[in-house]
Amino acid sequence: MKRRMLLLLALPFAIGACNNEGKDSVEKADSLNTAKTDSATQHPVITTDEESTTFLVHAANGGMAEVQLGELASQKAVNAKVKDFGKMMVNDHSMANDKVKTLAAQRNVTLPDSVGNEKKKELDDMMMKKGTDFDKAFMKKMVNDHETTIDMFSQASDKVNDPEVKTFIDNTLPKLKMHLDSAKAIQKMIK
Repeated sequence: MKRRMLLLLALPFAIGACNNEGKDSVEKADSLNTAKTDSATQHPVITTDEESTTFLVHAANGGMAEVQLGELASQKAVNAKVKDFGKMMVNDHSMANDKVKTLAAQRNVTLPDSVGNEKKKELDDMMMKKGTDFDKAFMKKMVNDHETTIDMFSQASDKVNDPEVKTFIDNTLPKLKMHLDSAKAIQKMIK
């Protein structure tokens, strides 16, 4: 009987997984979380709201991309300030990513296992750049990414109902704003 119950509980997830062929990692995570939410009406599994789940998935995707871009900058940048900024991205976003993973695990939220297709393409484009062209493109990207991320975090802060996710958002926003200010200052310096 226990085995049948486990099979019945696993069925929506297996079906969701089969329907994920050809999707990028962010779409797969969103799809699996939707399946969990749909099955939670019969068997409560999710302990958070849809906005928090969506936020955690997108925060994980963006955070992984920032770490990878930071690693790239710490290797390819020619300007010392750009290299240092890249190292800061790796350090700060790795810590934030760890917190996102912890929050997601506590809530049974599936996160992407790698960056989504859009972020992957942006990373590939950055890998092709060299020298000062890389430095300028990287800092421009950091300004744009942080503006977008701050906007996403601000909107999520108003929408999420999960108090721990909201606390994470509110505690992370000042660091993101500091990153944006630093990125703008370095961008002006290397123009």
